[in-house]
Amino acid sequence: MILEGKRVALPPKPVVHHRFEANVAAAPDAVAVVRAGRQVTYAELDARANQFAHFLIARGHGRGALVGICLDYTVDLLVAILGTIKAGAAYVPFDPAYPAERLELLLGQVPDLALIVASPATAEMVGSAKADLVDLDRIAQELDGLPATSPAVEVTGDDLCYAVFTSGSTGTPKLTAVRHEGWFNLMNWLQLEYGLDNASHNLVVSAFGFDLSQRALMTPLFCGATQHLLASRNFDAMMAYRVLKDHDVRVVHCASSILYVLVDWERARSGDALSRLDYILFGGEALKAERLAGWARREGNTCTLLHQYGVAECTDVATSYDLADYWRADHEIPPVGLPAYNTDIHLLDEELRPVGAGEHGEICIAGAGVGAGYLGAAGPENAKFKTVEVDGAAVRLYRTGDRGFVTESGELIVAGRMDAQVKVRGMRIDPTDIERALGRLAGIREAAVAVVHTPAGDAELTAFIVPTREELTEDEVRTRLLRTLPRNMVPARFVNVLRLPLSPHGKVDRPALVAALEKSYAHSSTAA
Repeated sequence: MILEGKRVALPPKPVVHHRFEANVAAAPDAVAVVRAGRQVTYAELDARANQFAHFLIARGHGRGALVGICLDYTVDLLVAILGTIKAGAAYVPFDPAYPAERLELLLGQVPDLALIVASPATAEMVGSAKADLVDLDRIAQELDGLPATSPAVEVTGDDLCYAVFTSGSTGTPKLTAVRHEGWFNLMNWLQLEYGLDNASHNLVVSAFGFDLSQRALMTPLFCGATQHLLASRNFDAMMAYRVLKDHDVRVVHCASSILYVLVDWERARSGDALSRLDYILFGGEALKAERLAGWARREGNTCTLLHQYGVAECTDVATSYDLADYWRADHEIPPVGLPAYNTDIHLLDEELRPVGAGEHGEICIAGAGVGAGYLGAAGPENAKFKTVEVDGAAVRLYRTGDRGFVTESGELIVAGRMDAQVKVRGMRIDPTDIERALGRLAGIREAAVAVVHTPAGDAELTAFIVPTREELTEDEVRTRLLRTLPRNMVPARFVNVLRLPLSPHGKVDRPALVAALEKSYAHSSTAA
């Protein structure tokens, strides 16, 4: 089964910063960035980025180099990103919101890091790096003496533009590289398909290290719009909502869990700043549609919710779906829709053969968005990047490890992870299926299911529940769940929690829930 995205011609050199430069030429005095009341124009941002690009080139860090960036969301962050890709290099985000131990781990995964752009507030966090640290403020005088014009560097669509770390939830994080062509194709699709333009002002709410944040940072500059930055290292719902309310923000990109928080914030205050947006583009984890239903359907809500699917290895987004169609349709699981431009979705069996219509298979992504592979690995054609034959032609694709199927109307549905099934009491179970069933029960705001090991060493399914009001008893939830699930899929324990913790990427942090419960087991055992 193959879902084919619309074919749209790209420029001979689909290079991201060329589109930004075209916007500079068209409207140099337009506002490019706003942060904490400070405004920077397109011309000012371009000049500073050009000077940093010349700085990198003079130090031998041009085309093909990897430049680390460890900065808070400031104008300097965008200067460093644009300057790096203008020099022909690729940037690597090191998120200052990460713990020091994780940053140290990530630094050890980068081959031949040229240098790291840091600030006095972040330099210590990447102090273990072997590469030189550069503070843009400290070299300001040197930068002022460099040309403010774009460097004469030949950059093509095949060149790397950034490399981002995978979450590493099942092992050591891997550094996956993205090419200019894929990044350009993504933003060109967003602009053309959804009519984004110089009024599509954006607010960044996700962590810098998240793959989603890379397109969130660049898309408004690609379209000639204004990028709003939060003056906070970590996500702050109050601050984010205030920016949405006080400024003409039209677009937000975020993980599903961040969207739930923003929706809850708006509903609690009877606001409408979120409802008045043009688009919210979200995804990154299984959608709990019931968390959004009441807000999305309320009168006066004109915001289009785009439920999207993709992976870091393939330029972040591969498919998109207008969630308004979900409320009108009869889908048990919200679809993730149709492929982006110049993108194909292949559903394959274990032998990499196409499955039939309606059959489950592994979701594989092909087309312009497929990245260059994992840096520092054995090469791009490793275990997950494969070349298969389709109609006599060789097609390079990425095996996502997600399982899914295509509906009768031709839309992709992600059913879960191929490797997410856990074995409990001899039975294989996908926790996502249980989470969906819990989410449909009245009185439950959201839930996460994980395997927890008891002091006796037994593995048992545990559901962490956020109730809508008062706490729910285990017997009450178990009884109701048994009406829809077989007994072997009903968790052994139900734990009420105030909220589900989020990782720096804005996704539910299941390991943190498990660690806290297992720690309580250990304390109970010691006390006894």
